[in-house]
Amino acid sequence: MDTIFALSSGAPPAAIAVIRISGPDASSALGKLAGDLPEPRRISYRTLQTASGATLDHAIVIWLPGPNNATGEDCAELHCHGGRAVAQAVLRELGTIAGLREAEPGEFTRRAFLNGRIDLAEAEGLADLLEAETEIQRASAISMAGGMVSHQVELWREEVLRLSAQVEASLDFSDEDDVEGVPLTFGTGLEKLKEGVSGWLDHPHAERLKEGYKVVIAGPPNAGKSTLFNALTDSEAAITSPIAGTTRDVIERSVALSGIPFSFIDTAGLRSEDTDAIEAIGIDRAHRQIKGADCVLWLGPESKGPIGAWEIESQIDLDRHETKSEPKHRVSALSGEGLDALRSDLVEAAKLTMPKPGEVALNTRQRAGIAELAEFLDAAVKTEDLLILAEHLRRARVALDMLVGRTTTEDMLDALFGRFCIGK
Repeated sequence: MDTIFALSSGAPPAAIAVIRISGPDASSALGKLAGDLPEPRRISYRTLQTASGATLDHAIVIWLPGPNNATGEDCAELHCHGGRAVAQAVLRELGTIAGLREAEPGEFTRRAFLNGRIDLAEAEGLADLLEAETEIQRASAISMAGGMVSHQVELWREEVLRLSAQVEASLDFSDEDDVEGVPLTFGTGLEKLKEGVSGWLDHPHAERLKEGYKVVIAGPPNAGKSTLFNALTDSEAAITSPIAGTTRDVIERSVALSGIPFSFIDTAGLRSEDTDAIEAIGIDRAHRQIKGADCVLWLGPESKGPIGAWEIESQIDLDRHETKSEPKHRVSALSGEGLDALRSDLVEAAKLTMPKPGEVALNTRQRAGIAELAEFLDAAVKTEDLLILAEHLRRARVALDMLVGRTTTEDMLDALFGRFCIGK
């Protein structure tokens, strides 16, 4: 296996540049640069030099022999000064050493997975953590990277193995008169396991955390949709104009409110008359966005909006604005009146769809795996044939292995670790 290296800290210039080396030749590479091999897992001060003896930098070096480290193989870290020229010079020198090559995106984490230092669910959590932009995304990713799903899967696996052993024992000794079928507690244990697994399907969707709570602003032309959109997203993304039909397409902007991700969507004014072909397309897209929204802010005539939409009395700074008898909110996007209350209400609504603090959100792959596991357990509960029961439990074990990556495909791993940066 090649020995890899990469800059693992942020792009220079910075205070410190951390360069990682991992693989069978990590010790010799560190010795060539630092002059000798430091004591394992102790911070050491060294002068880094080229093969010809020229000084590269004065740095902190750490020697981390495997397998008890991040990647599970011999590793070294160089904590250099963070100037761009310094980092490039050290990386260039590493590239001249035989057996070393620059790491590919996510290759350090991929080696950690292949060497059993982390499992697939933990790797997915780490990828989400690196991409987290809001507090709630960070908290959920920390739970996943910390092994909450992995620990639960291991508990399920132990129980499935225990139940499988009882079935296999019954099959092995089924021809002996003094051995009966599975224990009386078997059915209760299997039912309890199935209910526990099925309960995990109620966990929030990780995709909701990434996409955000989807809020669509809808209504007829000149109702103040774009002005409200700009105010809620603190931007000038949407063009505002008194001319009807100015917004002809969907405009989307992602923002965070109180640490919660939102996706606000401005839409074309809804009307059925005097529309050209392009505006008609925009109106059709607006209807599609409304169908997929978590919340619709309706700025049109009262009770004429989609079912469940929030009635918003907008443009209250104008004398001739359209009033509503029971609006959920009265706002002026220009003066700011009512906006804080609207934002607060949206945050509370979004919280109901997001993970609670410390709760795990499941991605599509994990949810499909748990659903498959629940399906096999349900089939096991419903059969009395020991051979068929044993097969359902075997398939349940396979589903559990898939969840944490004991069995997986290269294509799936390529897609996952491709999300990581070089050096991670």
